[in-house]
Amino acid sequence: MTFPTPLKIAALVAAIAAGPVMAQSAGHADHGIDMPTAASAAASTPAAGTVDPKPPAPMAGMDHGEMKMQGGSAPPDARDPHAYSGGHTLTTGPYLISKERLLRLGDEQGSGFFLADRFEAQRSDGQTTGAYDLMARYGRDFNRLVIKAEGEVVGGKLEESRTEALWSRALATYWDTQLGLRHDTGPGPARNWLAFGIEGLAPYWFEVDATGYVGDGGRTALRLSAEYELPLTQKLILQPRVELAAYGKSDPANEIGKGLSSVSAGVRLRYEFTRQFAPYVGVEWAGRFGETADIARADGRPTRDTRVVAGVRFWF
Repeated sequence: MTFPTPLKIAALVAAIAAGPVMAQSAGHADHGIDMPTAASAAASTPAAGTVDPKPPAPMAGMDHGEMKMQGGSAPPDARDPHAYSGGHTLTTGPYLISKERLLRLGDEQGSGFFLADRFEAQRSDGQTTGAYDLMARYGRDFNRLVIKAEGEVVGGKLEESRTEALWSRALATYWDTQLGLRHDTGPGPARNWLAFGIEGLAPYWFEVDATGYVGDGGRTALRLSAEYELPLTQKLILQPRVELAAYGKSDPANEIGKGLSSVSAGVRLRYEFTRQFAPYVGVEWAGRFGETADIARADGRPTRDTRVVAGVRFWF
């Protein structure tokens, strides 16, 4: 018995494998389809970034000339738009639109506001004095007239006061610029100032007020104040406050020295029976510094003072 050589075995395997391939080629030939090779497919694919210059074929069966816009005449039985208006229209009668611009938004209406932030009695060294810090404003959201008044009453008489009339203009969200006049009364002659400043809500809801002043005779001044409202409960509010004043020129007639003049810091605890009415109690520390303290010492007055206060805060 003889065995086939390896060469004959390889030829037999090749003939068996070629049979199905020839059958597939013959079958596709009957359909008239040419299978592209990898080389021909790559050649027929457009290069990246190129555009096929041939426009897309129009969609068959669509006649754009038959398209019509929506709308048309009202049906014969449509309701008369004036049947329920009593004959009134926007072109005649009491509802006639005037040529002037009509009110469109709520912030275009003027409104007024009054706040007594501090209206209190102060007790220190066996003496009782009164103090007030008032503010009124009227206008719209962007432009307002603001009146500020602050002072002390001793023995039923006005000891000193500071009154400002300002034009307030919205600068940004939560911030207003202010420009106006300030009038001071005190132990000496009255003083008038040109006032300019900014007030608003700083980050973390600190209420900040910074105002500079220019007066006659080269006088200048600066006042800074900041306060914060800390709700302990829905009705119990803790309000710390700090204020300082500085002057660029001495005014001995009004017991004011050059540089940092005074600093006050206090805390008040109020109970809001309503949002508009809240009595409070608190304590406040006040001090004089620099040349102002020297003037006070020369007159035999203390340079530091701690007061117990009680009052009411209200607004409408």
